[in-house]
Amino acid sequence: MRELYQKNIENRLIIPTMQFLHREKSSGIVLAVFVVLALILANSPLRDEYSQFLEHHFGFIVDGRPLLNFSVEHWINDGLMSMFFFVVGLELKREFIGGELRDLRKVVLPVVAAVFGMLFPAAIYLLFNLGTSVDHGWGIPMATDIAFALAVVYMLGDRVPVSAKIFLTTLAIVDDLGSVMVIALFYTSQISFFNLAIGLALLLTMFVGNRLGIKNVWFYGVLGIGGVWVAFLMSGIHATISAVLAAMVIPADSRIPESAFIARVKKLTRQFEQAEANDVRTLEPEQLEILEKVKADSIQAIPPLQRLEHGLHPLVSFVIMPVFALANAGVSFVDMDVRMLSANGVALGVTCGLLLGKPLGILSAVWLTEKLGLGRRSRSISWRTVAGLGFLASIGFTMSMFVTMLAFNSPENHNQAKVGIFLASILGGIIGYRLLKTKEK
Repeated sequence: MRELYQKNIENRLIIPTMQFLHREKSSGIVLAVFVVLALILANSPLRDEYSQFLEHHFGFIVDGRPLLNFSVEHWINDGLMSMFFFVVGLELKREFIGGELRDLRKVVLPVVAAVFGMLFPAAIYLLFNLGTSVDHGWGIPMATDIAFALAVVYMLGDRVPVSAKIFLTTLAIVDDLGSVMVIALFYTSQISFFNLAIGLALLLTMFVGNRLGIKNVWFYGVLGIGGVWVAFLMSGIHATISAVLAAMVIPADSRIPESAFIARVKKLTRQFEQAEANDVRTLEPEQLEILEKVKADSIQAIPPLQRLEHGLHPLVSFVIMPVFALANAGVSFVDMDVRMLSANGVALGVTCGLLLGKPLGILSAVWLTEKLGLGRRSRSISWRTVAGLGFLASIGFTMSMFVTMLAFNSPENHNQAKVGIFLASILGGIIGYRLLKTKEK
């Protein structure tokens, strides 16, 4: 009876939950739920408490002076989001070593599409705001939210060809890299070169450790978080950049090569077969010892880069990103004056930049690349599909909101940009979905 109950729980709860967590679209669904929750809180009687909680400061006081003393919102944006960028950095390194970006000649089309898909939105934003006090927000409409975009694609299932999914994934990866570079180059405050030097020295230590063959993730974790991240945070360069740089020096090779691992597992399997068994469900000490060796060897056979990426991905997708959305997506419409949205070109620039700039940039890039003979679409990717993917790329939500926090200090400008992001992301998602769902006649 107990076994039947446990099996029922497993079939009804555990297995479906694990399947949900491993689906690509699941993170987008969870993110959307927290966006709605943030909007509800920001427009409910709890809106003052919601705002005050995010503004609450905590940190350290040394000799009466604050040290790493930031608001909850700041800790989320500079702390938790650093882990998001760390995973982005791990994914980028893996893609360059053995993924979609390994041979750039084969991915010219999505790479060029990603670049044009960043330049066009920035140019459109500047058309509305060049020479004004808000022209620094040109980086806001450049980004694509890979979680939301891929969530829509996977909702369509077989209606979207595999080649189109690879195209969008590669485009989003390059887009992430472009966003990181934009943040590093254009959204950095005054620099403390002393702290920066400390951070770079620790980063060099991690690199040397990699070259010496150190594979212990704790070595890189302590130096990366306790050293590089703190030093960059205090240097004035945005802390998320340190996370990407730290990811780039994580070892991508395992302690045990594949051939050696196969030989060890075969040997241990034979030992397990020959080990003396018993007539009960528990294992003998000798069997346990053999399985522990298999477990240890299996861990050593996984490169630290992939071990960290695999381990952190659920945390980032289902905890960090929803918390970020909860802290940043709350736009209060209660006291908002509609005229505020037209007070400058922020909302219009962001909306048009994302909703028009992304698809126009991607379509132009594909057309130009093919005309020049530098790349060619798969036969399964029609112009309608390219347009649909272009509109999905206009879902800029997470990264666009993150750049908004860096570009502006004014709450009014924050709200204007967020309204533009919401409007473009919702419309872009709907248009992209309809284009990809409807088959060409």
